[in-house]
Amino acid sequence: MTDSGDPILERRAQVARWVGLGLRTGYGLFGLSMVLFVVALATDFREVLGAALTFCLIAGSIVLAPAIVFSYAVKAADRADREGTW
Repeated sequence: MTDSGDPILERRAQVARWVGLGLRTGYGLFGLSMVLFVVALATDFREVLGAALTFCLIAGSIVLAPAIVFSYAVKAADRADREGTW
């Protein structure tokens, strides 16, 4: 996709790579928070587990929200290039 030497396509590919990393990180943090919640319920729900769970949810939200928005932007730009609807 970036073999054309077009700086816009190269930048879009770079943003797409960052989006992929953000999506994996955000969803991973949400998954970890679910595991921590189950562990906390199975044990005596210590304060440190609650703090870790809260951190995972907040950090996951901070990372995931912009990644989702930018993923839609990259997909829309690719679609507009394919269809020529700019």
